[in-house]
Amino acid sequence: MRCKDQVVVITGASMGIGEALAHAFLAEGARIVLSSRDLSRLEAVRSQIGTTERTSAIACDVRDRAQIDNLVRAAKQRFGRIDVWINNAGYGMLDAVASMSLEECRRLFDTNFFGAIACMQAVIPLFQAQRAGTIINVSSVVGHLPVPNMSAYCASKHALNAVSEAARLELEPSGVRVMSVCPGRIKTNFGVNTVRGSEAKRLGDTFQQGISAERCARAIVNGYVRGTRELFVPWHAFLVSHLYEFWPQLVEFGMRRMMKSAVAKGDQIPA
Repeated sequence: MRCKDQVVVITGASMGIGEALAHAFLAEGARIVLSSRDLSRLEAVRSQIGTTERTSAIACDVRDRAQIDNLVRAAKQRFGRIDVWINNAGYGMLDAVASMSLEECRRLFDTNFFGAIACMQAVIPLFQAQRAGTIINVSSVVGHLPVPNMSAYCASKHALNAVSEAARLELEPSGVRVMSVCPGRIKTNFGVNTVRGSEAKRLGDTFQQGISAERCARAIVNGYVRGTRELFVPWHAFLVSHLYEFWPQLVEFGMRRMMKSAVAKGDQIPA
């Protein structure tokens, strides 16, 4: 087992990629601390996993630093240390720049971006004292390219990528690793909590074909074990992001064509 007895804390662990990560790391011998705002859903995940002695469920809203600090203390109290911290909590927003609510935009950033930073600041001193530890920030491929009607979500992931890259250089001398994960389309219930504005459109179904959360989680575990710096999953998400970097007109042309058939549909959103 490649992660035997390592302690992994996962935010946003009650569903989707977070839940799949709990299963994947547990299969590699890790001990798991599952966290989200909904304790009942976390306990349901623990029951489904079936190894409650190697798991713990702790409610935490990443917008509240006091709750994050409690999560760090509780994880240490239960398992004695933390080896991996995964910032996975987040949600989406569908609306046009011209009409989106600034209040909703700020609320999204509080979770997707500032919540991740607060978690990093809470766990970094522990990792520095250990001279070891890994922070995994689950971003998105849309953190590398814009998607119409998802500007706020894209911006939060662009910002998270920038912080991850800077922190990677800052923390490397102290033995702390920072890994970025940029999923493309993943088949989850991500759209359940997505905020929909007056222009809640999405791209066509061709763009939205995706892989399972379980496959995504296995790729993240493999990337962690290999010491990967930035992981795109599935692999062709890397090609899309870099195609936009070198030939933006082509990607934008494709997006315009797909937006012609756009409708509001919450379960068809890139992770």
